[in-house]
Amino acid sequence: MAKQQKSQKHPNKTSRNDNYDYDSIIIGTGPGGEGAAMKLAKEGQTVAVIERYKRVGGGCTHWGTIPSKALRQSVSQLIQYNSNPLFANEEQPKHLTFPEILAHASSVIDKQVNLRAGFYNRNRVTNFHGQAEFIDANHIKITLDDDSVETISAKNIIIATGSRPYHPDDIDFTHDRVYDSDSILSLKHDPRQIIIYGAGVIGSEYASIFRGLDVKVDLINTRDRLLSFLDDEMSDSLSYHLWNNGVVIRHGEQIEKVETTDHCVIVHLQSGKKMKADCLLFANGRTGNTAELNLENAGLVADGRGQIKVNGAYQTEVDNIYAVGDVIGYPSLASAAYDQGRIAAGAIINDGSAGKLIADIPTGIYTIPEISSVGKTEIELTEAKIPYEVGRAQFKHLARAQIANSMVGSLKLLFHRETKEILGIHCFGENAAEIIHIGQAIMQQTNGGNNIDYFVETTFNYPTMAEAFRVAALNGLNRLF
Repeated sequence: MAKQQKSQKHPNKTSRNDNYDYDSIIIGTGPGGEGAAMKLAKEGQTVAVIERYKRVGGGCTHWGTIPSKALRQSVSQLIQYNSNPLFANEEQPKHLTFPEILAHASSVIDKQVNLRAGFYNRNRVTNFHGQAEFIDANHIKITLDDDSVETISAKNIIIATGSRPYHPDDIDFTHDRVYDSDSILSLKHDPRQIIIYGAGVIGSEYASIFRGLDVKVDLINTRDRLLSFLDDEMSDSLSYHLWNNGVVIRHGEQIEKVETTDHCVIVHLQSGKKMKADCLLFANGRTGNTAELNLENAGLVADGRGQIKVNGAYQTEVDNIYAVGDVIGYPSLASAAYDQGRIAAGAIINDGSAGKLIADIPTGIYTIPEISSVGKTEIELTEAKIPYEVGRAQFKHLARAQIANSMVGSLKLLFHRETKEILGIHCFGENAAEIIHIGQAIMQQTNGGNNIDYFVETTFNYPTMAEAFRVAALNGLNRLF
């Protein structure tokens, strides 16, 4: 039986709220929780964070962004090695197994955890490790790792508990050959064939990773095209590149049932098709981590996807409780979550007055090659009847891409025909997520500073991938008359 501990004041606290243990409590230490904690602590608040696992960082550090991108980087380097003419005389291409490349991801995770733990220590943020649940709108019960219980209180509480993979009831995720995007990191064998169900960002990224390891991949897409929120040319480029590398993409399909054996999985689709593979990665949807919080005790209710409704300041329907990150849904990006945490913290400090996210949040998709975009797509501009023009640069024409043997990809600029204002930037190719920020910086300029002429009138280092902006700008300006 758990031992009940009384709530106790910690000797190092100097809370300005005599009735509470802390000024603010943050549940979760992912990007959203970290952003909020650092902002509040630096503003002089007493802050406690609650993390259900033994180490800080949240899903972003341990199961999502960091490990998957570390895996992707290792596979990308392996592909570059095997395709580099300098090593073409090797008798056989270099081969690495999934467990082997996981070792690199583990080392990156350790470095990130140590870094982020230091942030909390330096800013005098109190850490609790255990499961949090609401007693009421100001009091939190924490079941600690040793099953003891502690109760703490605060004037304000921020929920930053993130999300987890969605698990339909009719699929046995306890089976050794059935994985989700979290448990795939525990894959111990070296599969020869994998079925990935769900062709969103996560599914597409893992399709690239496994195909780069020479694993046969069946990618099942429940929609009619890959990543339909992207500009059509970027989506088509990804589809072609995956197809050209041997990924079998099946659009508009739904799972009927999954058979599991000791040796394989068999996926039956509603269309009557069936496929056999060594394992299944189910990557179709995510659910907010709210089921164990007892939100009703604080006067809150999550929706059917486990997400919490907030206003523009990330304040919930209960005035002193805020929520940020994946637990509130869109845009479900680590980068946005960090900013949301800081904005929520600002609202707490300034009695409800808060900043806001930038209108054009960049999207980074770490397939092989990468995709990144910011601003409007061609379809959006056409539907809005905005007169725009297109400028393109193909990577294969850039000296730096030729030197790096990284010639797959392109940069696309959309700009207003009359004002020359940049309206959207879309990039497919290696380092796209880095390249995009050059254009994003110009898009954020005001008083006429957002103008495609900048890329023609400035001087770029040569050779660089950034030169693609000058090439694309000239290409687009040549279309004007």
